[in-house]
Amino acid sequence: MANEATLGTGEGWRGAVRDVASDQRAFKGVPWGKPMMWIFLLSDTFIFGSFLIAYMSARMATVTPWPNTSEVFSLMMFGKNVPLLLIAIMTFVLISSSGTMALAVNYGYRRNRRTTFWLLVATAALGATFVGMQAFEWYKLISEGVRPWGNPWGAAQFGASFFMITGFHGTHVSIGVIFLVIVAAKVARGDLDHERPGFLTHRKGNYEIVEIMGLYWHFVDLVWVFIFAFFYLW
Repeated sequence: MANEATLGTGEGWRGAVRDVASDQRAFKGVPWGKPMMWIFLLSDTFIFGSFLIAYMSARMATVTPWPNTSEVFSLMMFGKNVPLLLIAIMTFVLISSSGTMALAVNYGYRRNRRTTFWLLVATAALGATFVGMQAFEWYKLISEGVRPWGNPWGAAQFGASFFMITGFHGTHVSIGVIFLVIVAAKVARGDLDHERPGFLTHRKGNYEIVEIMGLYWHFVDLVWVFIFAFFYLW
């Protein structure tokens, strides 16, 4: 009888799903997307923090000399080895992308679709450049004999720590680039202006998804600052 009554209303599970989906602002006017992203970033903070703590512990516990970063991460330019040149360029590129992302959020809330689109494209391009340079860095180190189980310069733990942490971070950047391209395409089509429901499109027709992407991207940039300090400067 209960099932018949439910079916008779014409709602059933569809109505329940619609009721839940309609509650877009459960946190005192804040859309669901923001607190969910903050929760995700908090969990990611614990993961990256655990990786870096494990790296510090391994480095301080080993009796084998740790590889000299100025030697390992040097780049040949005009016949001379320049320490950390590639890493400095990578860091500049990623920090610059944080600036373009912040501008994209700003212009998004001004409903400036054209400028927001190009800033998102610029952010994605800078992110892709960073990933490409990191791939080159990996290729260079692998060709020089660095492996997760050993390397020519010192402690074997160096290779495993480096590939695990930079690979995990690079995966985050790559995923971010993919979603930036998706959001940029939706901005270009006007999905965020004309209230078109869909994947990564807020049903209210505003630019909150751009801000949520900004939270993720700034987090990825901030994590790189710690990786830069721990791996390349220490």
